[in-house]
Amino acid sequence: MALLEVRNLETQFFTQDGVVKAVNGVSWSIDRGETLGIVGESGCGKSVSVLSIMRLIPQPPGKIVGGQVLLDGMDLLKVSGEEIRKVRGKRIAMIFQDPMTSLNPVLTINQQISECLTLHMGMNKGQARQRTIELLEMVGIPEAGDRLDDYPHQFSGGMRQRAMIAMALSCDPDILIADEPTTALDVTIQAQIIALVKRLREGIGKMAVIWITHDLGIIAGIAERVKVMYAGFIVEAAGVKGVYGDPRHPYTKALLGSVPRLDEVRKERLTTIEGLPPDLLALPPGCPFYPRCDYRVDHCREENPPLREVSPGHEIACWVDVRRGVEW
Repeated sequence: MALLEVRNLETQFFTQDGVVKAVNGVSWSIDRGETLGIVGESGCGKSVSVLSIMRLIPQPPGKIVGGQVLLDGMDLLKVSGEEIRKVRGKRIAMIFQDPMTSLNPVLTINQQISECLTLHMGMNKGQARQRTIELLEMVGIPEAGDRLDDYPHQFSGGMRQRAMIAMALSCDPDILIADEPTTALDVTIQAQIIALVKRLREGIGKMAVIWITHDLGIIAGIAERVKVMYAGFIVEAAGVKGVYGDPRHPYTKALLGSVPRLDEVRKERLTTIEGLPPDLLALPPGCPFYPRCDYRVDHCREENPPLREVSPGHEIACWVDVRRGVEW
């Protein structure tokens, strides 16, 4: 049995302008010790899907309208508010995009990390303080004992993100969700944070990691399997080698064509994806990528393709075989 299994998850936002269909029947699973990458451009539903798992969608206007999220067989969408609070931080922890807004500006770093330890691990204040020092040292904050009573604004961006990672790991979670944790950081600090998470995951062993990003380069070096999202749908799912070595969906192929390479494989200009993502308030009846696709056929405009297996462990949602340029 998978550690976490998401089945046909649907999340919508009910606004004055209409219903925003942010996540549309997404399904995937993750095992212990595995790293799963979820990639796609901004607004494709990556963050909303994992916030739905944690039941952190603001209600209203958001609402999880369908699906199941099974953690060791327990449906997180049906448990009580008290039970889901026991899961957050203890079983599933999350590193958010912006550590400046995720950390409480009026509480010290020690107060924020110690709260997790006293709440979920039953430690007293002294034990929690000592464990917080160990956690900050583990994530590479120098002179951690002297920085405990500092406030978030006294930390640099990279150090705030390290503190967030320390908080997320404080209760030895089964699953760590990293929601674009390097977005607000410069390239050097990004590389340090990615290396840190990889090292910590290897040290902890059985912890599963869900890494959400729009940066394909990050996923190549950190994940075993990849889900590519577009307009709230999963359009391609495969192992890392399958996605990067043999992309079978036009969107994935275009994304990879827009990434600079350091080798001599490609000498032509980078490709661009013309047009704009679809309006989630009024999704078209067919494939949401149809207006921007170089491989489209009439069938694409009429019906949205389901995920189908094109090789062992490799699924795509497309009516066209991009290798031959013809409809399946």
